[in-house]
Amino acid sequence: MMKLLLAAVNAKYIHSNLAVYSMKAYCREYAEQIELAEYTINQQEDEILKDLYRRKPDVLCFSCYIWNISFVKELIRDIKKILPDTVIWVGGPEVSYDAEQVLAELPEIFGVMCGEGEETLRELMRYYVNIEKQEKAEIKAVRGIVFREKGAADREFDSAEVCAEQSSEQGVQGKYVRTAAREIMDMDTLVFPYEDMEFFQHRIIYYESSRGCPFSCSYCLSSIDKKLRFRSLSLVKNELQFFLDKKVPQVKFVDRTFNCKKEHALEIWKYIKEHDNGVTNFHFEIAADLLTEKELELIRTMRPGLIQLEIGVQSTNEKTIKEIRRKTSFEKISEKVKRVQEGNNVHQHLDLIAGLPFEGYDSFKSSFNDVYGLRPQQLQLGFLKVLKGSYMYEKKEDYGCRYKHREPYEVLATNWLSYGEICRLKGIEDMVEVYYNSGQFSRTMEALEQEFEDAFSMYEALADFYEEKGYFGISHARIRRYEILLEFLQKRGIENQEYFRECMVFDLYARENLKTRPGFAEEQKAYKKQIQNFYRQEAENPRLLKNYAGYQARQLEKMTHLEIFTFDLLKTGRQRENYPVLFDYKERSPLTYDARCSQVELVQEENL
Repeated sequence: MMKLLLAAVNAKYIHSNLAVYSMKAYCREYAEQIELAEYTINQQEDEILKDLYRRKPDVLCFSCYIWNISFVKELIRDIKKILPDTVIWVGGPEVSYDAEQVLAELPEIFGVMCGEGEETLRELMRYYVNIEKQEKAEIKAVRGIVFREKGAADREFDSAEVCAEQSSEQGVQGKYVRTAAREIMDMDTLVFPYEDMEFFQHRIIYYESSRGCPFSCSYCLSSIDKKLRFRSLSLVKNELQFFLDKKVPQVKFVDRTFNCKKEHALEIWKYIKEHDNGVTNFHFEIAADLLTEKELELIRTMRPGLIQLEIGVQSTNEKTIKEIRRKTSFEKISEKVKRVQEGNNVHQHLDLIAGLPFEGYDSFKSSFNDVYGLRPQQLQLGFLKVLKGSYMYEKKEDYGCRYKHREPYEVLATNWLSYGEICRLKGIEDMVEVYYNSGQFSRTMEALEQEFEDAFSMYEALADFYEEKGYFGISHARIRRYEILLEFLQKRGIENQEYFRECMVFDLYARENLKTRPGFAEEQKAYKKQIQNFYRQEAENPRLLKNYAGYQARQLEKMTHLEIFTFDLLKTGRQRENYPVLFDYKERSPLTYDARCSQVELVQEENL
């Protein structure tokens, strides 16, 4: 029996590939003949080759993206040597735009599936099954593909557009046949791809309720497809209930702009709120400026951590925004982000892109400070990717845009930004990832920011320090990151370093009940009896540790942490004679993951 294998090579193990699952589910009449295989770019190539060889598919299809295309190309070149009779197809955004060029580069490939793959795969399966049955079958009848036809004459393909191409480098001659384009799919015809969730434990689940994008951002391939369509709400609700019943930890919507149709978004958010299981978190990419008053009011009432929002700001330079064809204003985005923050219940992830037209180093600094000032839970610094097929690609010469030859085609320089400045921004990106986005240095960085003109200058100085010391490119342990920060403070001659040390100790214990006390933390031996007495009282009559009923004092002391500070780090930041703070790790913030922190009263030693 003919066997087709859908292979996905993900960026990380925790990811899953929605495309291959959706395609297999759609081709349910061929379920017994279609297998799935998921790998990662971090695996050894030999390990993947061995698995593919063991499976011995008759037809092998690879899902190709910007993060895996080089890895997939190498696999294809080698797999054809050990499975010469296997027919290889590729599909996905990284090969759809220039399919003929992909075929010329890789003679091992027979064809490329362009655009949406569900119906295309089903027609291909029908073709191969008919061939196996020795029934009449014409591959040119399969819409939405480009395939190789060696020695074909143009007259053989009356209904197909024939592209005469050669690849002298590869020694392959022949015609590349592009069949008729496929019409976009009705979202309601898609088949829900998830069944056995045991397989997806510890992995991110992806889900789509719409396809297409209403916007025309010049750097994005979604701008090519203007045909925005939605899955019926009745189907969406049933499928969301499946995730809720299974208590899936997180579901990430892949809708390009989830809230572009307010009725659709509002209904889904209402359903999620009303059927909240207390566990599942839902991630959405949204346009913050489109949030309505009804949506804001609803979001405010949600359980903390129920949803998280990813918002693409990209730049706050108005000339840049206009040039990249975005229809938004930072003033509106800022207003809506602040409104969401008022509820203190939603994780917000804001994005910036370096390398956009009219955005030089100083302009990017301004954009950074604008967005940083909103204090999102995460601030992502991305770098422009010049994608084939995008308007940005067409304008690359006008912008003086130099970018990497290989994927991810990342910008190297523009008319407004030099390569040296790109390198500096890369260093700043690293510092933001470590010292801001990790959430492990929140109080320390907030205090340190007061020593600089603005936040950008702080991270810029940190990046320069790392560069000077040769600390980039080293995998530092978390405690080492704090020690480097102390070195930085000393190098700059920043006063009141005792305060910063206590901020670091606070940040450390807020995240983790450390087994080994950091070397820069003050000893707590003088408070040993008072701390023991506190836990003895809590064991007998719990006031702050009511969730620990039944545990003895020594157990409570191990399961939580009590630190005596000399500064009020919960409220005023002012110096105090002693300021005891209890860290409760059973109760954590769903937004920051910090332990619940409470000031406590200790009985003086003479009163024990």
